[in-house]
Amino acid sequence: MVKPFDSLPGIESVVSGYTGGHKENPTYEEVSAGRTGHAEAVRVWYDPQKVTYEQLLEYFWRHVDPTVKDRQFCDVGSQYRTAVFYETDSQRASVEASKAALEQSGRFPRIYTEIAPAGTFYLAEEDHQDYYKKNPIRYRYYRSGCGRDARIAEVWGTKP
Repeated sequence: MVKPFDSLPGIESVVSGYTGGHKENPTYEEVSAGRTGHAEAVRVWYDPQKVTYEQLLEYFWRHVDPTVKDRQFCDVGSQYRTAVFYETDSQRASVEASKAALEQSGRFPRIYTEIAPAGTFYLAEEDHQDYYKKNPIRYRYYRSGCGRDARIAEVWGTKP
């Protein structure tokens, strides 16, 4: 999700990390093995004069597959669940309304995306920050090999 959010006007910073679990200071190896309860996540800083929280939510939905539990594309396990971790009551209300609108649209049989209060966010290791920039060939291969873009197009009717 770093690359999609990086391309959105009004985004000031996107960092990779882990949140939503029980282990303090988890490592990539621990999280990816599914032993911490954490989800791989991004923290997004944005300029609310240029992009609203609701626009960020809409953008988020269009770049994930919310119809599967504990999985995103070829990555499987609770650490790959879709989730929005909110920081304020206003954000919570916006996320819940956004998810409810998707559910009521009848477009999807079920939305599995978790909505939870933001807990401690642990930064991922440096080699995981801006991975798509540091490893462009591997990143493109991953997106293609996992069928990410094809699945997004299937779910949403558009390419991300």
